[in-house]
Amino acid sequence: MQDWPYLAKYQQENAALPFPKPDENRVVFLGDSITEFWSNKHSFFSENKAYINRGISGQTTPQMLLRFRADVIELKPKIVVILAGGNDIAGNTGAATTEMITNNIFSMVELAQVHHIKVILCSVLPANFFYWNPKEKPAERIIELNILLENYAIANKIAFVNYYSAMVDNQKGLKDDFSEDRVHPNTAGYEIMSPLIEKAIQLTINNL
Repeated sequence: MQDWPYLAKYQQENAALPFPKPDENRVVFLGDSITEFWSNKHSFFSENKAYINRGISGQTTPQMLLRFRADVIELKPKIVVILAGGNDIAGNTGAATTEMITNNIFSMVELAQVHHIKVILCSVLPANFFYWNPKEKPAERIIELNILLENYAIANKIAFVNYYSAMVDNQKGLKDDFSEDRVHPNTAGYEIMSPLIEKAIQLTINNL
């Protein structure tokens, strides 16, 4: 509770990160474990040195909102990729309505825009079971949240990446091929996600 948003996690790395070069298209990825584990299970980040991973396992949108300045704005990216909301539905930091989740995400978008950072919003990945909170039935709430995020992105001319449709099974969960625990992508899952987000990044760069 002394560092509720986990500001200390990337403090040293942020301090050591040089300002981007004038021709550098720096991209910061803000998210939870699905973002954090990407660096361990796939070569996407190691192959793209301008892509900065700022995922923190277990995080919810209020925690990300509190660290948005330190872990995004102060790193001077041209683009921020936001993938968030699953842990809110899981209740990791207490009960959260869908409106509470979207309010936090939309606040992050607005902060980025004030600082001339382009935003790529991402759908929450499919899940019909949270192993750490088996009482929660997340499938329909994830669908509801993703619809709201996509509609907001369309209305505000923000890029939207739909991981959900590419990874969902016929029970509104994450396909077995893409996960060992029904929540987190394995290497095959990140193989699906990486080209989807790369395409969105390149399109956004072309429109800078």
